[in-house]
Amino acid sequence: MRLKTGIFLILLTIVAAAPAFGQKKRSRTKRPVKKPPTVVVAAPKPTSEPSADPPKLNSRPDSEPNKVNSAPKVAAFTHIYVFERPGFTYPRVEIRHDDAGKGVIIFEKIDLDEPMDDPIELSDATVNTLNAAFTRLDFVNSTEDYDAKKVNVATGTISITLKQNGRSRTATFRWSDNPDAKLLMDEYRRISNEAIWKFEMQVARENQPLETPRLMARLSSLYESNELPDPPHLLPLLKQLANDEILPLIARNDAERIAKAIEKAEAKRIKKEEKAKN
Repeated sequence: MRLKTGIFLILLTIVAAAPAFGQKKRSRTKRPVKKPPTVVVAAPKPTSEPSADPPKLNSRPDSEPNKVNSAPKVAAFTHIYVFERPGFTYPRVEIRHDDAGKGVIIFEKIDLDEPMDDPIELSDATVNTLNAAFTRLDFVNSTEDYDAKKVNVATGTISITLKQNGRSRTATFRWSDNPDAKLLMDEYRRISNEAIWKFEMQVARENQPLETPRLMARLSSLYESNELPDPPHLLPLLKQLANDEILPLIARNDAERIAKAIEKAEAKRIKKEEKAKN
């Protein structure tokens, strides 16, 4: 009996100790918490201090020493026209060109702070018209006063200078009854009309396309009132404008319409001249 009791006590002791032993064993196999990897930041390599700030890629050069100036030299200008009248939209217009018709127009506008300038190139027809009038007037040798005795309209002051064969003469008048002096006055006004229109159209085309319909209406008015020096000279530009998708449709249509009108009038003129020869 004592033996059985002893064996029972031994077994009870073993059973009581089993949970503790199993718990201790599980604690040995517990997985450790994984530590986050340590990031090692490499120290930046020392760099030498630049001697000067590098130029910006999108910066514009302050000067262009290698640029070729395509404008004619001042000494080459043989024809000078100046119109002045305070209160006009363009109170002062100056045209300078050489014998071939290449030059520059300089004009002031009441809403601009400083004068604008743009290169010009007169057509052969315009140059011939001017030269014919100067020749008939014998402009350089003449001493005639072209100013009309009575001026019935409010006009500005016109000054025309011609340099020829080492000689120079300037004539100043407000209005003239002399047909050739008046032709010069009118033709230079037409030249300024076209040149200023071209300048303003280019500015509107690049910056304010919505202004181009108004400018096309202005050109149409100039053409219909015979205030352009040589309309066929404008055909390449008009065809370019008619196909410029940046412009509003109404401006493109007007450009095409004016171009067709000029082409029709020119064809009619040529046909008339050919008929007169025959």
